[in-house]
Amino acid sequence: MNWKVKIKVLLKESILDPQGQAVEGGLDSLGYKNVSDVNIGKYMELEIEDVVTKDKVKTQVDEMCQRLLANPVIEDYTFEVEEMEG
Repeated sequence: MNWKVKIKVLLKESILDPQGQAVEGGLDSLGYKNVSDVNIGKYMELEIEDVVTKDKVKTQVDEMCQRLLANPVIEDYTFEVEEMEG
């Protein structure tokens, strides 16, 4: 089976997000005074082929996030797994 994976990585709440603060300040200076708590992160989509079960895909994706795609010390991640047609 083939799977589509969508991964979202954000800084942990306890970590200062200077890029998010800069964007929030820029939006404020453009007149968007009602915007707050801007967080900048990463979004990834990938396909995994030839894995039989969704649980095995989840295990693999969790391992990939822990080892490369996220920094677990300062980032949290979530992901969705969908079976692809065909």
